[in-house]
Amino acid sequence: MPRKPRHHEPTASEQLEQLLGEPWPFRGRPPKHDVERWRVKDDWPAKIPVTDAEVAVFEAWFGDVFHELFGRA
Repeated sequence: MPRKPRHHEPTASEQLEQLLGEPWPFRGRPPKHDVERWRVKDDWPAKIPVTDAEVAVFEAWFGDVFHELFGRA
C-alpha cells in the first residue's frame, strides 16, 4: 500500500521565499554602505532626566565596574 506524503509546516526561510518571491538568504554580497557619507549628529538634550529606579538598575548590574573606574563614593 503506498504511503501518503506527509504535510510539513514551511520553515521560516520557505515562508520568506513565498512572501518575497525569491530565495532567502539573498544571493550575492550584501550592498555596501558608503560610510564616507555617514554623518554623526548629536541631537540629545544637554541634560537627560534619569530616574532613581534607572540609577538603581545600573548600580546593581554595573556597580563593580563603576567602582573600579571611579572609586567608591
